[in-house]
Amino acid sequence: MRLRPPTRLAANAEEYWPDMEGLDFRDTVTDFALPEGTFFDCATVHLLTTATLERLRELYPAGRFEVRRFRPNIVVETPNGVKDFVENAWIGYTLAIGDEVRLAITGPCPRCVMTTLPQGDLPADPGILRTAAKHNQVNVGVYASVLAGGTIRRGDAIRVE
Repeated sequence: MRLRPPTRLAANAEEYWPDMEGLDFRDTVTDFALPEGTFFDCATVHLLTTATLERLRELYPAGRFEVRRFRPNIVVETPNGVKDFVENAWIGYTLAIGDEVRLAITGPCPRCVMTTLPQGDLPADPGILRTAAKHNQVNVGVYASVLAGGTIRRGDAIRVE
């Protein structure tokens, strides 16, 4: 018996945009092509800082802005007291993590209605997306591509190059 490699199929994803001010689309569904052979939206890496989460909590104290709601690959812990969308300034630069890893920060990470849905003990909360839309053009974190791979360890130094 002879096995053939699987045929790669082009995959599309759908995204529902709720009827909220500040979103690119309102009360509609858009679709977009996924990169061939993958199942991620726009980039292989999603970075999020604790400063962004703190800023969102400050803007909407009733919301539970927890890491798991946004599902990033990497969470960067910023100094205590920093409450800002700091990763926005990294777009177009390289982020060095530890001695080996280099990531090209390619753009903002726009979020969709998925962040408002209940997950475990997190309640449904449309205010999560409304806050991101109103204060950071619906972005929560940034996308990155891998320039140089390697091992990342908790506590590794991070610098913008």
